[in-house]
Amino acid sequence: MTAHQNGTIATEVSHFLLNCFVRSPSWQLWLSLPLSLLFLLAMGANATLLVTIRLEASLHQPMYYLLSLLSLLDMVLCLTVIPKVLAIFWFDLRAISFFACFLQMFIMNCFLAMESCTFMVMAYDRYVAICHPLRYPSIITDQFVAKAAIFILARNFIFTLPIPSLSGRLYYCGRNVIENCICANMSVSRLSYDDITINRLYQFAGGWTLLGSDLVLIFASYTLILRAVLRLKAEGAVAKALGTCGSHFILILFFSTILLVFVLTHVAKKKVSPDVPVLLNVLHHVVPAALNPIVYGVRTQEIKQGIQRLLKKGW
Repeated sequence: MTAHQNGTIATEVSHFLLNCFVRSPSWQLWLSLPLSLLFLLAMGANATLLVTIRLEASLHQPMYYLLSLLSLLDMVLCLTVIPKVLAIFWFDLRAISFFACFLQMFIMNCFLAMESCTFMVMAYDRYVAICHPLRYPSIITDQFVAKAAIFILARNFIFTLPIPSLSGRLYYCGRNVIENCICANMSVSRLSYDDITINRLYQFAGGWTLLGSDLVLIFASYTLILRAVLRLKAEGAVAKALGTCGSHFILILFFSTILLVFVLTHVAKKKVSPDVPVLLNVLHHVVPAALNPIVYGVRTQEIKQGIQRLLKKGW
């Protein structure tokens, strides 16, 4: 099928080509090794965490169920992005089908929003544990986790589905080279000759509504936690209280920081290389996934003991 644009005939696009780091091609050489190691670390560490929580009866608690959900989301995000990026780096397999591109776009947007929402629910879990410890067993139950999981899935599926739908309805002809390592919404939409104003507005409004509201609620929870902790007068109570949510707060700070840096590089894109946001986008799908289980495994005594028991059993 053909289309006329500016007096020329252009072929309708059936696939895209992912063009990574066009201005800094040497980045692919030195980035491929650490990226592959981070990918293996993320998959191995999250799988270990999931197996430990599944097999250790002492970890069958709401907080660890939420942590399992976080690990599953991290693994899906890694598998959606990193293998394709490494295939481009190592074998120059830049082609991606029309369907696969928009499927990747949907999974990236949906699961990133789901991860942010999971952090929000985990912050609420820590808020109840610190500020209302006597009511914690009656509030944070297995039923609460099940309802929270349904909410996380439904909210983010509904609000992120229009992103690939709006991009998929555009007409693509002639241009099919995506200046990115992944099928990011705006990187793909810019290839169309159609008006993409709605795509821009929805991406901006949806992103700030979902991620922004989650971050506001997360930091509101920790503000209340900090205020409650500072009122504790028993010896060692402050350290113990902070220790119960320290791992979670570290990961949220990292998640928020890398997201903020990514946004700032886009705002100041005239002052930085266009390859920098591409690099940050790729790293954002693997670095948190590698750090999350490690931070929890190192700082959470119950998880460390569970892993040690499994190792002694020969797992």
